[in-house]
Amino acid sequence: MSGHSKWATTKHKKAVIDAKRGKLFAKLIKNVEVAARTGGGDPDGNPTLFDAIQKAKKNSVPLDNIERARKRGGGEEAGGADWQTIMYEGYAPGGVALLVECLTDNRNRAASEVRVAVTRNGGSMADAGSVSYLFNRKGVVIVPKEGTTEDDVTLAVLEAGAEDVNDLGESFEIISEATDLVAVRTALQEAGIEYESAEANFLPSMEVPLDEDAAKKVMRLVDALEDSDDVQNVYTNADISDEVLEKIG
Repeated sequence: MSGHSKWATTKHKKAVIDAKRGKLFAKLIKNVEVAARTGGGDPDGNPTLFDAIQKAKKNSVPLDNIERARKRGGGEEAGGADWQTIMYEGYAPGGVALLVECLTDNRNRAASEVRVAVTRNGGSMADAGSVSYLFNRKGVVIVPKEGTTEDDVTLAVLEAGAEDVNDLGESFEIISEATDLVAVRTALQEAGIEYESAEANFLPSMEVPLDEDAAKKVMRLVDALEDSDDVQNVYTNADISDEVLEKIG
């Protein structure tokens, strides 16, 4: 995919900056609590919770915070909000499809914040189903490159259901069906390969190439959405080439 490598790496670096702002911490803790509530508080019997805890740890979320979130979600400790997952659909500038995944305890606030961020930044909201068909639910595992080759990774995950291994520059990205995510992650563990995150994401089935101007507008819109505490993930089908990213700086 043209530009996929640098664009993905840029987004990853941005996540690190977000962590310093505390934004990512709150989202990761929320993920742990919801995973525990949905599938039980035992990580050994709840793969989604296991992966949510791993990702939180990898991003240096304090262990106390993780454990409290797990207990709240699993009902071992009082408290915790009534989190609901809501998907919003829309279009960003340049005809880019937009899927916005919210995890919120206030549906009205989330809807309002998403609408304001989208419309103020040149986008428009869309009816349910009008954009989501352009995305497929896939398992995505990120493996840091340190001491690991693409061949090592491919051999480890091939029989576990991996469909693709992409080189992102500083890491490898393994794509699978969402239902094969646990098998892929387990295969890496058995091969002694460290992974950074394993989660189900929405990946576009087709992409829209953007010029410099449109890329700036789309990135500005995504930033505005990610500034909302209710927004958990933003997915687009934007294809921003390395050349365009260089120009944007």
